[in-house]
Parts: sequence; C-alpha cells; structure tokens
Amino acid sequence: MKTMQTASGRRLGVLDAARGFVLLNMLVYHLLYDLVALFGVRLSWFWEWQGTVWQQFIACGFIFLSGISCGFSRSNARRGAQLLGWGMALSLGTWLVMPQQIIRFGVLHFLGCAALLWALTGRFLERLPAGVLLTGGLLLFLLTNGTQWGYWGVWRLPLLELPAGLYTTRWLFPLGFPGPDFYSSDYFPLLPWIFLFWAGTAFHRVLENAPRLRRALAPQAPLLSALGRRTLVVYLLHQPVIYGLVWMWYRFCA
Repeated sequence: MKTMQTASGRRLGVLDAARGFVLLNMLVYHLLYDLVALFGVRLSWFWEWQGTVWQQFIACGFIFLSGISCGFSRSNARRGAQLLGWGMALSLGTWLVMPQQIIRFGVLHFLGCAALLWALTGRFLERLPAGVLLTGGLLLFLLTNGTQWGYWGVWRLPLLELPAGLYTTRWLFPLGFPGPDFYSSDYFPLLPWIFLFWAGTAFHRVLENAPRLRRALAPQAPLLSALGRRTLVVYLLHQPVIYGLVWMWYRFCA
C-alpha cells in the first residue's frame, strides 16, 4: 500500500484516487457488514449477488492496485514483511477481542506474502512480456477462483475438481485449501489472488512504457487521492472505529 509515483517523482494521481475510491467502498461495506452481521439489521441483498459483486470489486481493486505498487516500491521485501507483520497483529487482536470474527489469512497476510514472493521471483516473472503476464494473470485468476471450494473453472462453473485430500489438513489454507474446520472472517489465499496481483505488476510495466498513459493518470482528485495515500492506516483503524461508533449509537441513541 504505497504511493503511486513514477521513478521521475511524478505522482499518478488517478491511481491514488482509484485506491481511495476502493477504500471508501470498503468503509461503507464494512459499516453495513457490522450492522447486518453483528447488530441484526435486515438487508437481504447484502448476502445475495449484489453484496458479493460489491465485495469482489473491493477485493480485486485493492489487490490489483497493490500489484501495481510493487513497481514503485524501493524494497518489496521490507514492504511485504511490514504488511505480513500487521496481518499477524490483526490475527492476534481478533483472536483476543473477537474470536468469533478471527482473521487467519486476510488481505494483509496475502499482500505481505505476495510482496515477499515478488521480491524473490519478480526478476524471473519480469522476463515475460508485460502483455502476456497481464492477460495470463487475469485468465488464471478467473480459472482458479473456485480453489477454496474444491474446483477450477470459469467463475462458478467447475471444469476440474481438485483432489479432496488437499482439504483434509489444517496447514494448506494460505495456499487456498482450507481444512474442514477452517474459519476466517477475512480470507484471501494465494490461489487465486496471486494471479491478480501479478497482473497488477504487469500493468505497472505497461505504465512505464506508455508516457501518454502516465500523463493521463497524473491528474489529482484531492480528497480521494489523499485517502488513497493513507490506505494502510485507514485499513488498520477503520473496523474498531466503525464498530465503536455503531455500538455507541445502539447503546445510547437507538
């Protein structure tokens, strides 16, 4: 989660704004999640396809933009270790405070592991043409989207069933193979999300080789861009703040 800035120091304001827009959607989504899941507000559409599409838009936006950020980072190893560390802290916090909402391998865990993997393998993946990695990453993301449910296919249409034995252990959930008693209130395993992340890294290379596109993405959107440049801080603080405000409303005002 890093500022979208080229090697010349010119900030790509539209990408910052895009991250801010996704973050704003996440804030509203989690406000509604707390109201519906924790305080009993009835919003039937939230658990149906409309809510699923909205949640997927937010998740895909964060991960694709984070992949783009890899190209702007001075040290993806340090960035990955930081994100993974915050993810582990979030796991510990939810286990201690709200064990029924524990996060075992959420988006911060994923982004940390993805950045660390890129630090190790990026030099090899960058040998692929950017268009090949971008297109291949998006296609593989779509084909492996059903990994945690035991199949590969096209969206919800299974084409290949995965071996059942992969889902009988407790230790493969980071890869996308959750065991029978696995639960996480936020779950982003490496499969399929790593492919979307790699597609983002490829799009960064597209930007580096397209000066007109960089110029088109330079304009600022002050409020959204400012929000997008503070993604990690907002992400870490938003749920306690939202939950606290909703709890106080129901406790003292409702």
